[in-house]
Amino acid sequence: MSESAGGSSLNVLVVDDELNIRKVLAACLEAEGHRVMAVGTFADAVQAVNRRSFDLAFVDLILGEQTALQLIPVLLSASPWLKIVVVTAYASVDTAVESMKLGAADYLSKPFTPAQVSVAVRKVAEVRALEQQLAGLQDAAGTAGPPVDLATSNPATQRAISLARQIADRDVAVLIRGENGTGKGVLARAIHSWSARSAKPFATVACPALPAELLESELFGHIKGAFTGAVRDNPGRIASSEGGTLFLDEIGDLPLRLQPKILRFLQDHCYERVGDPTTRVADVRVITATNVDLEKAVSEGRFREDLLYRINVIQIEIPPLRQRSEDIVGMAERMLVYLSRQHRKTTITLSGAAKGSLKAYHWPGNVRELRNVMERAAILCPADEVAAEHLMLGGGSVPMGHAVPAIGDPIPLEKLEELHIRAVLATTPSIEKAAQVLGMDTVTLWRRRKKYGI
Repeated sequence: MSESAGGSSLNVLVVDDELNIRKVLAACLEAEGHRVMAVGTFADAVQAVNRRSFDLAFVDLILGEQTALQLIPVLLSASPWLKIVVVTAYASVDTAVESMKLGAADYLSKPFTPAQVSVAVRKVAEVRALEQQLAGLQDAAGTAGPPVDLATSNPATQRAISLARQIADRDVAVLIRGENGTGKGVLARAIHSWSARSAKPFATVACPALPAELLESELFGHIKGAFTGAVRDNPGRIASSEGGTLFLDEIGDLPLRLQPKILRFLQDHCYERVGDPTTRVADVRVITATNVDLEKAVSEGRFREDLLYRINVIQIEIPPLRQRSEDIVGMAERMLVYLSRQHRKTTITLSGAAKGSLKAYHWPGNVRELRNVMERAAILCPADEVAAEHLMLGGGSVPMGHAVPAIGDPIPLEKLEELHIRAVLATTPSIEKAAQVLGMDTVTLWRRRKKYGI
């Protein structure tokens, strides 16, 4: 594992068919304390990334009869966390754009200087340190998730990510809009990681998750004795996010009585803990997200117009997965690489028929549903290739030979509840609709999702 950014030591792969370039790059990198493996062919690069874990790869644009544009997807399939810098003597906007579409992090023009190499490496070191810190926190909490996946070939999604990168260092309020499951939280975390606040905390508060009283305490904190059950002081998420970013998920469900307090904090960075008249100040950036039509909510009196203006300085819209057909197969394949390792199986691939089914499906649950489908397929697939019938799109039946629990089976009642909730969430277009189908309110459904790790 690499050390923290600032004095970080990275595992670096250099791929260039020119021996002199390999030597120069290796010398520049090793002089800064990085561990380097240099190879000269496409095949050697694939072999290397399958044997070792790398943080960064410098890849020459032209590799004999093959190109970096062909190698990038192969490298990312083996190491989804890998940061790739394309090295080219034929730098052009088209080349850079094409490599970025495929997942490259940066590009370097020949001839280059040691200083340029150092800058490129420093960027990657900072990002990798953050990713590793996050992975460590997830592991400690027993909730490790797949690597963040922002690779896209969809123009609308590219524009959204480009805007997110552009404003990441501008300390303004951001509103991310999109359907449930499109990855609004992922983009919010990415904005934080690209910002000058990246070394500071990133906290998420789901607005529908708690009643108004508990949500106020969760955000602003409380003092001991402020209410029944307040047996100790709680600093709150705002205080614990000092210098960092607070992500308010589904702000359209924020209780009306808390909206003036959020508005005040956005305007003045001031707040009070529950039960304490002392005014506190915090340096926290706020990013919000919603799948609700906030303009309609304003007209219906459910959301303050002044709060809408305050949170909507920059608006980023994430398209639903059904409008990103060019991304679906690639995302599914990268998920399978991760899930194969999670379930201790050999790397699983998708059959041609499975790819066709994925692209044809309408994805009401968006990226979240795709993840569920891929995990189910990874578990049920008996070989190393996922067939169309293993996908069970739309909550279809389990393939022959795989029993599904039924009423009366000797399993815990909680397991049946979990399976039923997962099936309903995978086939309904929103959390609200799923809660309606299940006969529970959205707060109860959120608690069930948290309980079962959904």
